[in-house]
Amino acid sequence: MKLTIHRGTKEIGGSCVELTTATTRLVLDLGLPLVDANREPFDSRAALAKPIATLQAEKVVPAIPGLFDADHPAPDGILLSHAHLDHAGLLHLSRPTVPIFTTSGTSKMMLAAAVFAAQKQLDRTRFREVVSQQPFQIGDCQVTPLAVDHSIFGSLAFLIEAEGKTILYSGDFRNHGRKPGMIRDLLNHLKAKTVDVLIVEGTHFGSEKEQGHTEYQLEDRIVELVQSAPALVMATFSALDVDRIVTLYKAAQKAGRVFVVDAYTAFVLYLIGRQAKVPRPSKDMGIRVFFNHLFERRKLDNIREKFLADRIELAEVLADPTKYVMVFRPTMVEFDFKSQLPSRCRVLYGYWPGYLNKPDWVELQKQVALVEGDFIRAHVSGHAYVADIISFVNSVNARTVIPIHTFEPQMYQDHFPNVTRLSDGIPFDVG
Repeated sequence: MKLTIHRGTKEIGGSCVELTTATTRLVLDLGLPLVDANREPFDSRAALAKPIATLQAEKVVPAIPGLFDADHPAPDGILLSHAHLDHAGLLHLSRPTVPIFTTSGTSKMMLAAAVFAAQKQLDRTRFREVVSQQPFQIGDCQVTPLAVDHSIFGSLAFLIEAEGKTILYSGDFRNHGRKPGMIRDLLNHLKAKTVDVLIVEGTHFGSEKEQGHTEYQLEDRIVELVQSAPALVMATFSALDVDRIVTLYKAAQKAGRVFVVDAYTAFVLYLIGRQAKVPRPSKDMGIRVFFNHLFERRKLDNIREKFLADRIELAEVLADPTKYVMVFRPTMVEFDFKSQLPSRCRVLYGYWPGYLNKPDWVELQKQVALVEGDFIRAHVSGHAYVADIISFVNSVNARTVIPIHTFEPQMYQDHFPNVTRLSDGIPFDVG
């Protein structure tokens, strides 16, 4: 068995791994870069609109024979760990004959992002649903998906067994979210296994976040921030981060405020309502739905009908701002608030801090200051802290540890004796 990391050996994002046996080829994730060569945020939205030839010339598309071209045999399948663009952003360019194996949750996250965020939906003809801890066969490879906690619903690690070898691909994971039991379940599943190769993410190696807060601690902090706010609280974050939706909802409840979500957030809750314990968008649950200007312009009447009974107008929110915590998008400043944010509003920022240098976020902070409001970072990472990575790797006890999804692969050698560092595009013989 051979494995090739086509992207990810020395960068965060754009993950793509190829596994090859005598008879089978698998691709694990097929993502867009997260940052460019200068470690500035990569423009994913622009990349999604570019033709494949342009992305190939820009060396964004990995050189995997048969995955994008018809001149070679196609891989036997793509294993998709989750729906973030740095893992799924190139799927739409791959050959339509290659099946994509992932969870129903990931498919639903991609649908919501396609409807509301100009991303790409998962092709239904290619989708093969998998369930955590239920193994399936692709060629001579037995694949077992294993649920992990990450900042998007439906995330997986993959265990692949073939030719007498066992490989575990961690995908993106954390142990400080709302579902810490997922890692315990994964490790319990591995107790009877000998893992030959662990390909493990190390986003926080070399960062300031060697250890940080949990999602539950963030909930407590947001309760305090809401209780002390003199006016409207507005939370900006990814609608696909279901943990964060739940955190904000619970914090609003504890602070005695109504949670106002946009249609994007409401649609995400609607899609996963039957497979996850999440609040239902309804007045009875203390949730109201605001149809912002961009939603109205899209004319998504089938989605509108689902939430009409729980609709709230912006005028009602502004008439009694201390009553609400509101999901907020920067585009709402111009289109809904008419370039004038509510007086003394408090904006809770729930994204990676690296985005704050981008012009749109700089401008938003200026707009908040103009109305004597405040702009507060209220976020915990979707990636495992260093101490949790170390604990996880030691618990798996693999014969070889291979870094991925990190800018600092050399730091693995400070913590583990059995590290093998690869370079992008260079095959590694598992044995």
